[in-house]
Order: sequence, then C-alpha cells, then structure tokens
Amino acid sequence: MRALITLLLIALPTAAFAHTGHGDTAGLAYGFMHPIGGLDHVLAMVAVGVFAYVLGGRALWLVPASFVVMMAVGFGLGVTQVDVPFVELGIALSSVVIGGAAALGRPMPVAAAASLVGVFAIFHGHAHGAEMPTNAAGFEYAVGFMLATGLLHLVGIGAAMGVAKLVGKYGKPVAQVAGGVFALGGIGVLAGWL
Repeated sequence: MRALITLLLIALPTAAFAHTGHGDTAGLAYGFMHPIGGLDHVLAMVAVGVFAYVLGGRALWLVPASFVVMMAVGFGLGVTQVDVPFVELGIALSSVVIGGAAALGRPMPVAAAASLVGVFAIFHGHAHGAEMPTNAAGFEYAVGFMLATGLLHLVGIGAAMGVAKLVGKYGKPVAQVAGGVFALGGIGVLAGWL
C-alpha cells in the first residue's frame, strides 16, 4: 500500500504533463513517463493489477498481459491516425469500470476479464500513439510506455498481495475496497475533481 501511495504522490504533481510537449519528447524515456505522468492512466493501470489479483489464478498474468497487448494495438491505430471515438472518455471510464469490476469481486472467466481490460487498453494505446511526438523513435517510445504500464500493473498486484499478507483472510475484501477507490478516482477524473 505504501508503494501505491508513493507512486500516486509522485505522479500527482505531474498530472498536467501526461500529454505531449513537456520535457524530453523522444524515445524510451518519454514513452515511459507518458502513462506515469497522468492520474487517469495511473488509476487505470494499477486498477488492472488489483483486478487481476481479485480474480486470481491465471488471470493474475493474463489480464495484465491482455492489457499490454491490446494497448499495442491501440498504439498502432493512433500512430496510423485511425480514428477511435471517445478516447479520453474511454480512458477515464477505464478506471471506473475496471476498478468497479474489482470492487464487485464476482467470478469472471479469464477470457471475459482479459477482453474487458483489452477494450479499455485500446483507448490508452491510441492516446499514446496519437500523441507520440513526430521526432520520437516509435519503437523505443512504445517499449517505454509498455514497460511503464507493466510496472504499474505490478504495483497493483504487489500492493494487493502485500496487503493480503498483512491482513490474512481479509486480503481479497481489502483489494475489492481498493478497486472501489480506483472507480471513485475515475469518477473524479470524469467530473473534473481530480
């Protein structure tokens, strides 16, 4: 939980810099900072990890992997300027829906959970692709944001596992509460409060 709070506090001051035109805008480092620099992205990425933990089993790695793969698909769409409607809304709704699914804690087939996060990953990937600076090395930039995304998923999984070790049998309910917090955070982003 400390790692999650620390990560959120680090990302919070740079929330306005989640989009192009700030600092180094070429390559791996910029790609890495893009998802970390926006609260909407951080909420969704960590929520994916918490959701994967709540589902458990094969979902623990398949759900985050699905997100990363489909984000690459969305990136391709964004780079090639294929129009995807409501990208910003989809990004904001991603933490609401994924966090809400984690909060409900209902059993779900892994394929359904992977599809759910995959749909929202397309929006995130499209934003990364459409906002990629023209001087950025596309491959390095993509590797950067995919690494950052994977790390944020691991933060969600790791935080949920760490809390579960501390609270024992109440680990899953606490993770479900965290999912609810991510959903509320997404609502805050949608409403302009955050």
